[in-house]
Amino acid sequence: MRASSTRKGKAMLRIGLMGAANIAARAIVQPARRSGDAVLAAVAARRPGAAAAYAAQHDVPVSHESYEALIADPGIDAVYIALPPSDHAEWGIRALEAGKHVLCEKPLAMNAEEARGMVAVADRCGLMLMEAFHDSYHPVQRHVAQRIEDGALGRITGAEAVFCVSVAWDPANIRFDPARGGGAMMDLGCYPLHWLRSVFGSEPEIVEAKAELTELGLDRRVEAVLDFGGVRARMLTDLMDPPYRGLLRIEGTEGWIEVDNPCLPHKGHSIRESLAGQPDAEFTLAGGTTYDFQLDAFVAAVRTGVPPLTGGRDAVGNMAALDAIYRHLGIGRSG
Repeated sequence: MRASSTRKGKAMLRIGLMGAANIAARAIVQPARRSGDAVLAAVAARRPGAAAAYAAQHDVPVSHESYEALIADPGIDAVYIALPPSDHAEWGIRALEAGKHVLCEKPLAMNAEEARGMVAVADRCGLMLMEAFHDSYHPVQRHVAQRIEDGALGRITGAEAVFCVSVAWDPANIRFDPARGGGAMMDLGCYPLHWLRSVFGSEPEIVEAKAELTELGLDRRVEAVLDFGGVRARMLTDLMDPPYRGLLRIEGTEGWIEVDNPCLPHKGHSIRESLAGQPDAEFTLAGGTTYDFQLDAFVAAVRTGVPPLTGGRDAVGNMAALDAIYRHLGIGRSG
């Protein structure tokens, strides 16, 4: 049964899921169910039977046995790409050329050159391309941005961003396969790098970087010092370092702000502030999941044509900084 393009008389953005990945359930399936503006209309997977099984499990009305069939489906307006990063550029471009808007998992591509190619096609086709940095749209990140814009911190003098998780070693896991876009920087480090770029509103120079590698030469841990117009910021990311840690701290001449768990604030977070002329404070902000806010932002971008915070050009900047860190580390990558 085909998904309706309207709900209570309102036009819905019909989304096709490319890749029956684990993350897709929380990233697009559940948000689409809660949305009044979008519907998950179809799913496609390469492995025989996987799309049909996923569709049955998640009540998706249409399943396709190939990505080609998905992007040719006239019953969808956009695709959510939940594939390994090594497939993002190819299928992002093919979807755009097929007339579909694209919401793509992070990182947008394997490198900045691929990202630029995707942006060029989106521009040529007049379609929306958005990178899925879902946290950027949650009230927590908007609060941080507002503090900076309002000048509450004064002149920014430094920042620190940390994102570490504990993933058990598994050679079959794409997180540990550099050819498919694995590695600490690609999988996790793109987040703290994006936080810092958002804080400073500019692109960094790499002052120093060091990595711990697996036996196969994959970056499992990366530390870097970045320079944003004369102000230095530090970042740390680790794929195999328990417990889960996410932190963003910004210091300025008029105070500081620190966010615990900026990536997934809907799973629990805290904001601590010490600002001149105000009592120190610690609080949380209400809100749905980061993925709900992301879907709302994608729909708005498609409808208005106004690029979102994590549009293609922002993605190129993040990929260029990722490339620079890897070059500094002396780690060559495919793609």
